[in-house]
Formats: sequence, structure tokens, C-alpha cells
Amino acid sequence: MASPTQVEVKHQVPLSAPVPSHLPLRPRTAAMEAVEDLVYGSVAGIVGKYIEYPFDTVKVRLQSQPDNLPPRYKGPLDCFRKSIRADGVLGLYRGISAPLFGAALETSSLFFFERVGRETIYRAGLCPRGDPLPLPALWFTGAFSGVFTSFILTPIELVKCKIQVPETEGGVVKAPLKPIPVIRDIFRHHGIMGFWHGQLGTLIREAGGCAAWFGSKETTTKILRDFNERSATSHAELEHIRAEPLPLWQQALAGASAGMSYNFLFFPADTVKSRMQTTPIGESASKRTFAQETAALWNQAGLRGFYRGCGITVLRSAPSSAFIFMVYDGLKTYLPMQ
Repeated sequence: MASPTQVEVKHQVPLSAPVPSHLPLRPRTAAMEAVEDLVYGSVAGIVGKYIEYPFDTVKVRLQSQPDNLPPRYKGPLDCFRKSIRADGVLGLYRGISAPLFGAALETSSLFFFERVGRETIYRAGLCPRGDPLPLPALWFTGAFSGVFTSFILTPIELVKCKIQVPETEGGVVKAPLKPIPVIRDIFRHHGIMGFWHGQLGTLIREAGGCAAWFGSKETTTKILRDFNERSATSHAELEHIRAEPLPLWQQALAGASAGMSYNFLFFPADTVKSRMQTTPIGESASKRTFAQETAALWNQAGLRGFYRGCGITVLRSAPSSAFIFMVYDGLKTYLPMQ
């Protein structure tokens, strides 16, 4: 029979035996966060583009009506009706392949450069690293992101606009353009710099619009979070509210406010840009500067002309932007890259 000492030794756990534990996750690196911005931003951008594209087609057609002829469309509904009658519903998705690529590139670039803007503020010592940025700084990071993204976006939007607005010849609508022939013709007639025709309009729209996009989203989020925290009836409930993301409907509301702010505040710059980018390839009108195109539109239609298609653009931006932020934030929350 074994002695008590022997029994103890027999059942003792060796020092080298593995002990189950919850291992800490690897610390997130800047490279991982950059990859998240690019991948999750691309997915969010594609989702948003499928929602908004028919409305964007109508918006561009309203904006680009020639200044030497009576308006082709009386308004958004008339444009929808005539476009569907001429090309069917799928005609409203004409040229979506390039915009899908553009949406993925645009949205991922926006989130990526916005993170670069935040890093710039931290490195400049304007805010202690680790502290949440104040709202004015978040409006700045949005503008920072928009400036850099505009240079990526202008060539993509140029091709998109050429495809969305059908050309006419002798009063007859020509066959729809395709992305590759459009790219080839732009390069042949205008060279590599021709792809940045309308850059100033894109720059103004993106710098100001993205400041409003990110800034409005963060401002609305803060207002809603403060409201939720004030409704807490105990310290435990307060801590739970702070630890959890906003309810889905509040996330949608914050995203929708962002999209509406982006599109409304700098819509005139987008109108001028669209007019510049929808002139037929090779025509002298395509050499108009931003200032010349602005003056021509003012002489033709006055202030009202700068807001053609604004209502439908703001309307479609609400669900589109809401989905973009919900998809992006949801992927980052529930599928973080490690």
C-alpha cells in the first residue's frame, strides 16, 4: 500500500504541464488597421453603390443638360420615366462596372486617408495619442481624406459620366459607350492629363463634402450616445451603454445624416464638374475651365441651375451612406483582423 507521501507525489501536476488559459490577442498594428480600411471600405462602397447608382445616373443626366437647348427633363421623376422608357430599368445601371470599382477604391481611400489624418494630428502633438479626437479635429480629418481621394476619384468619375449620359448625333441617341473605348478615346484626344478634367470640382466637393461626411457622422453619433447615456438609470447600465455600439437604427441615422450633409453642402461644385465631364470626347467645350463652366451655367440658369438633381441626390445618399457606415463599422467590430 502506498504511503500518503507517495500518493501526493503521484497526483502532483508536473511544473512543465500546460495550464489552460485565455491567451491575449496579438496587439493590432497600423498595417492591420490599414488593411481593414482598404478591405472593409471596399465592401461597404460596393454595397452603397448598388443602392445609389440609378439615382446617380438620373442626377448626372439632370446636371449635364446642354445650356444652348431647352431642358430635356422637367425633373427627377420625368428623367426616371424617360430613361426607363428608352433603356429599361437596366439602363439606369449603365456603366456600373467602372463605378463599382470606383466605389470600392473611393470608400476604402476615404477611410484609409481619414486614418492617416488622425495619425497626422497625433504626430503633430495636437492631441495626446490614445485620447479620442475632438469633433473639430474629426471634421479636419474628413477634409484631409477628401483632398487625397479626389485625385484618385476624378478619372473614375470622368469615365462614369461619359457612359451615364448618352451621346446624340443628329437628334438620334448613339449606342451606349463602354469603359475601355472611353478610356482609349480620352487618352488619344487629351493625353494622360485628360483623365483629370474636372479635378478642381472634385477637389472642392470631396474636401468640403468629406469634412461634412465624417464630421456629421461623428457629431450625430456623439449626440445620440450622450442621449443614451443620460437615459441610464444605474452605473451598471451606463457602463453597458458605453461599452456597446449604438443601436442599429441610431447607426443608420448617423450614417444618413453624413450622406445628406456631404451631398447638399457642396452640390454646386459637383454640378459644374459633371457638366465638364459629360462633354463629348474631343470637343472644344471639354477645354472649358471650372470658372468658365461656372459662368456658362450661371448665365444659362442662374443659381437654380447649380442645384439640378440636388433633391434626388440628397434622397438617395441617406440610405446609401447609412449602409456604408453600418457595413464598415460592423465588419470592423465583429470581424477584426488579427
